[in-house]
Amino acid sequence: MPLEPWAAVCSALTTALADRAGCHPGTPPAVVHPLGVRDELTSEARRFTPGAVPIGLYGHHAVVGPVPSEGVAGCPQCLARRWQSVRAGFLRDALERGGEPRATGTPPWQAAFAGDALAALVAAAAGRPRPDRHPWIWLLDLETLHVSRFPLLPDGECPSCGTRPDDTAEAARITLEPTPKHAPDSFRLRPLDDYDLALEVFVNPVTGMLGPSVAPDLTSASTSSAVGAFTTRSGNYLRECYWGGHTGAYGSSVRVGLLEGLERFAGMRARAKRTVVTAAYDELGDTAVDPRVTGLYSDAFHAADPEVPAFAPDRPVEWVWGWSLRDDRPVLVPEVVAYYHAPGGLPRRFVQESSNGCASGGSLVEAVHHGLMETLERDAFLLAWFGRARLPEIDPASSNRPATRTMVDRLAMYGYRARFFDTRITFPVPVVTAVAERVDGGPGLLCFGAGASLDPEDALAGGLCEIATDSVNVRRRTAREESRLRRMARDFGQVQVLHDHPLLYGLPEMGRYTDFLLRDRDGSDRVPLASLASGPGALRPTADLSDDVEACVAAVTARGFDVVVVDQTAPEQVGLGFRTVKVLVPGLIPIDFGWSRQRGPLMPRARTALREAGLREDDLVPRDVNPAPHPFP
Repeated sequence: MPLEPWAAVCSALTTALADRAGCHPGTPPAVVHPLGVRDELTSEARRFTPGAVPIGLYGHHAVVGPVPSEGVAGCPQCLARRWQSVRAGFLRDALERGGEPRATGTPPWQAAFAGDALAALVAAAAGRPRPDRHPWIWLLDLETLHVSRFPLLPDGECPSCGTRPDDTAEAARITLEPTPKHAPDSFRLRPLDDYDLALEVFVNPVTGMLGPSVAPDLTSASTSSAVGAFTTRSGNYLRECYWGGHTGAYGSSVRVGLLEGLERFAGMRARAKRTVVTAAYDELGDTAVDPRVTGLYSDAFHAADPEVPAFAPDRPVEWVWGWSLRDDRPVLVPEVVAYYHAPGGLPRRFVQESSNGCASGGSLVEAVHHGLMETLERDAFLLAWFGRARLPEIDPASSNRPATRTMVDRLAMYGYRARFFDTRITFPVPVVTAVAERVDGGPGLLCFGAGASLDPEDALAGGLCEIATDSVNVRRRTAREESRLRRMARDFGQVQVLHDHPLLYGLPEMGRYTDFLLRDRDGSDRVPLASLASGPGALRPTADLSDDVEACVAAVTARGFDVVVVDQTAPEQVGLGFRTVKVLVPGLIPIDFGWSRQRGPLMPRARTALREAGLREDDLVPRDVNPAPHPFP
């Protein structure tokens, strides 16, 4: 039915609830409104009847709440935005791409039991004690009269109750305050269990900011993985953003996954601050990071895809404020570099950034540490890959951690040899490339990962965690997508998205592109893991994380680079004591996904870094560059 009669149904049901209010003395009025009839994510602030309980209708569902409560954040528009964000793609497309939705079917709103059930639910909801933290939302299924309850985490971008100040240089300051570690061998302030991470707050089918559900990967033979996803729009594209945890227990995997989901939620676009600076780079001078230093696409790429604008120093773009740890001053960073899903879609992105350098922690210092480690890890991995560097192999039996040695043995049980390589290139920070290699050479041949940390044990464990989960599943995935993967192997131009890169190396014929690293080794030249903590200028962990960060920053800036930090923390993270940042080191190799989008081989560092590190005699020339897409997941 058209929307006009649907609105009439809502009005009639509001009247029916008012008539039944006498059966439940003291119940506040209820106002019924339709859900799914307008794009709440781009709408202005809505007006709601003060003191009334809102009821949203969609299909055979009634969504009741939030009940007005003094001092409890979260409004009806927060609910409408959360509800829309967790809907299926076809409904979101209809609402968000300018369609004209219309109501269909005949919902049972006019049946007497519908009004009775809703009136009783509103009375029960209004009579509950004031919530301690988040308001509750009730979902009534009028086909079964089943009632479910979900918490509503306020939406920081809500135009009715959210506050988003302008992004400013003053607010960009990053101070590396003393940050004692909670344990000598940890790089975290607090253990995982100290965070107040109630799954239902973030993941549920009505208000779940991180998606409707989380699923355990019961097929994984190596780790107890858990995976969830949420969707976010950029232009006409609705992107599914996956998050997950890969630990030895499903409970801890869910908690790790929630933190990763929050990190990705914060890193995709500026949610806490309003971007206000639009200018050409030529107007900004040394106040801004030069996008030509952070890496640009080739002219051929833009010629083939004219929808993506090439960067031009005289063309205005959006900028956000970051903080230079080297110069102790604010600097402007292109919004599309600081956030990897900035609004506007392809026409506003001269590059498509990834989550590289985005990290979270219990403080800004902790987040900066992990963001910097990731930035150094990806740079080193790509330098070795593009330059086909023959890296020293690490003996995993030299690890002091029983869990590490046990996981290596576990992979061997499933037919994979876990191999590790010292990937220190420029900086005295241990970086380990991890490879799971199928011993019999069959499908699901290779799986890559990497880790970086001042503790070599931590660096190796980081890479091992990645390959432990993925390797035992890659056989099945390779078989399922074999025809598509073989097309990519014949034409690397078909390698277009993140998942294409690692899956391609499930094909046995792709092994030849990794011979430079894996072949002609008898194991006699393997080095102990502890050797990664030695060498000129080697850095060692301290008892305070801020000292570790300052030492790493000094090592990076001593080689002529800056370390720029953008605070990405979303409002939803603040109550958890959780911070997220983007760490950018202009001039290091960024990781890109899609064979035509590789910036790294075009950058000066890709040609010179291996020679400067003593890993080859001369600079790379184009014929030296690895001709195959990188395998990084």
